[in-house]
Amino acid sequence: MLDQEERLDGVFRALSDSGRRRMLDRLIEGPASVSDLAQPMPMTLAAVVQHVQVLETTGLIVTEKVGRVRTCRIVEPALREVEQWIAERRELWETRFDRLGEILAEHHQDDHNNEETS
Repeated sequence: MLDQEERLDGVFRALSDSGRRRMLDRLIEGPASVSDLAQPMPMTLAAVVQHVQVLETTGLIVTEKVGRVRTCRIVEPALREVEQWIAERRELWETRFDRLGEILAEHHQDDHNNEETS
């Protein structure tokens, strides 16, 4: 459990940066070289490489070097783990909101009944 929490912590830290999220958005379309990822970014190639290393360390992407070109691709299971964590919390909150709605509806009905008997 602790290992999963540490992985999620790292993934959320990686996702907290808008540049890394943009890189992931690009990689969802398919593999890309580090140079391709760097092209639209307002940062140096060295900075992009550091961001790629963060994404790779957290397991969100893998890279492969062929010759002088390092190609990145997304690792879908890592994103599914985050999606599952969020979905579990969303389900909990939706259940709580549904119950709150029921309580408020009961309260409203009680108020309505009390007005009719008065």
